[in-house]
Amino acid sequence: MLDAAIRAGTHSRECVFEVFARRLPNGRRYGVVAGTGRLLELIRDFRFGDAELEWMRDNAVIGAEALDWLANYRFQGDIWGYREGELYFPGSPILVIDAPFADGVILETLTLSVLNYDSAVASAAARMVSVSSGRPLAEMGSRRANERAAVAAARAAYIAGFRATSNLEAGRSWGVPTMGTAAHAFTLLHDSEEDAFRAQVDAAGPGTTLLIDTYDVEQGVATAVKVAGTELGAVRIDSGDLPTLVAEVRAQLDSLGATRTRITVTNDLDEYGIAALAASPVDAYGVGTSVVTGSGAPAAGMVFKLVAHRNGAGDWVSVAKKSAQKQSVGGRKYPVRRLDAHGKALLERIYIGEDPDDSATERELLVPLVTGGEIDGSFLGPDGTRRAREHHASAIGELTPEAFRLRAGDPAIPTTYEG
Repeated sequence: MLDAAIRAGTHSRECVFEVFARRLPNGRRYGVVAGTGRLLELIRDFRFGDAELEWMRDNAVIGAEALDWLANYRFQGDIWGYREGELYFPGSPILVIDAPFADGVILETLTLSVLNYDSAVASAAARMVSVSSGRPLAEMGSRRANERAAVAAARAAYIAGFRATSNLEAGRSWGVPTMGTAAHAFTLLHDSEEDAFRAQVDAAGPGTTLLIDTYDVEQGVATAVKVAGTELGAVRIDSGDLPTLVAEVRAQLDSLGATRTRITVTNDLDEYGIAALAASPVDAYGVGTSVVTGSGAPAAGMVFKLVAHRNGAGDWVSVAKKSAQKQSVGGRKYPVRRLDAHGKALLERIYIGEDPDDSATERELLVPLVTGGEIDGSFLGPDGTRRAREHHASAIGELTPEAFRLRAGDPAIPTTYEG
């Protein structure tokens, strides 16, 4: 597209591109925007070096003029978007790019690869948080994702309300609190379960979390308290009939005087498994595969579309795709969230072509992210991640209790267009 537009002389036409999802994953009632901070850092550093240009030249991917253009590429346009952590619904224009055609279109794959994955993870994580009854959740899915997605998933889950991750790189790069427990291999390494527990307590102190289901759970609990004492921090259960087992372990810990020892459960949990444990004396959850794969929706279904551009005469023209079941809505958009007198969301209203007047009952959703190629640094790094988490907590507080039901249903609020 870049090569052809340059040859046609249309590559410099000012355009408006938009990222949105036509629908939510089946049965979901809301989505969570995540990945914005990561995307902005990637756009800041997005360049075509000698190695990339040489490969495209050698393989005749594009012509000489397009290669020269790429050699000097640095995004110089404007980007608006929903704040990271914000909720989105079908049609929500979560990212708006205003730039010459070439400058904007070259970002399509980068943008979608980040927002589709991170938002899928955050949306799944938010559902898990909503049914956790306030108990902390830790992201533990690095072994179920590739090495880069693992870090992105830890960050996205944290934005959506998870308390910590087992991925240390997410802690180093993004400020996500980290935690960890021993695996069964550590217990199997030692001559006995007691030896393994003693080694762990000697290294980490009695406040550590001991894995008690390598052999016999009842014996594991007794050995854990024997080694660490009644100040044992926590035990972890990773197998079995969890509702029954958790109740038995709680009773045994209490009978041994370890009344303050917490119980953490793992074992392929998802939002439904967490909800099933609501009445059990669980203190914390560790979630792996389900959260890093979007709990059945590994991509958010977002698309990147041209919605307006200046024509040959310099006039703005709205454009939209008309394909069956893939229609889009043309025109520059200005979305707001309409709230009731109690601050609860009523609908997502999208104004087309004209920025709406300020209203006490309508919260504007787009904020400037990039202006003239300059990125707003407040969205970057650990501080940006923390702000995204805080904003998510505020935004999700606008939903009514019905929005958090796990059974399939319509989006929590409708999307309407005006203009």
